Amino acid sequence: MRVIYAAIVLGICGIIAFWIVGNAFKYKFKSTETIVVTGLAEKDFISDLIVWNGSYSRKAMDLKSAYASVKQDENTIRQYLKGKGIGDNELVFSSVVINKEFDTKTDENGKQTSQVFTGYNLTQTVTVQSKDVDKIDKISREVTELIESGIEFNSQAPLFYNTKLSEVKMDLLAKASADAKLRAETIAKNAGNSLGSLRKATMGVFQITGKNTNEDYSYGGAFNTSSKNKTGSITIKMEFAAE
Repeated sequence: MRVIYAAIVLGICGIIAFWIVGNAFKYKFKSTETIVVTGLAEKDFISDLIVWNGSYSRKAMDLKSAYASVKQDENTIRQYLKGKGIGDNELVFSSVVINKEFDTKTDENGKQTSQVFTGYNLTQTVTVQSKDVDKIDKISREVTELIESGIEFNSQAPLFYNTKLSEVKMDLLAKASADAKLRAETIAKNAGNSLGSLRKATMGVFQITGKNTNEDYSYGGAFNTSSKNKTGSITIKMEFAAE
């Protein structure tokens, strides 16, 4: 009888041991089940800061004469821009850049024989920075009127920025996170599970492109400055436990 009782006890212990190991394995397997999704958010916004640059130059054999002409042009341009409604606090004139120019002489074999001084070329740049985006954008296209004053003004394309990008980014992160969670909940529901706790979240690259353009995203993040109307986008990768 003792042998029989011992066999029964050993059998019961074996069953219990297998049950414990089986449940532990089942728990371990279940705990490793995860749902990984990527959420996306986009938002259109308008630039609230414009930076516009233009340059002009004068050339003369005499440095003093060239400088006097450049300063006269500066005064004419300043008055022109102020007449368009641009304030002194929005204007910055750079220092004058001086270049001595030479004409290279060569012989019939193309060998350089000498250099002849042709004059001083002086260049100055004006930068306009303003929050009145539409006004400055318009002036940048009208500035060719300065040609009538005898000034060869080279206008560059304006650059458009937004001073509240941090707010845009935070809003996009919230929307991308909500989008990722909704995707994960949909997957869990269709699989007959419920969504567990968040295990990991990784933010993607913040991209800024021109609105309604075919600009490509870049690995380090696109940062459009040529369009007044922009689209911001961001992705976030999230990993949830499945229950």
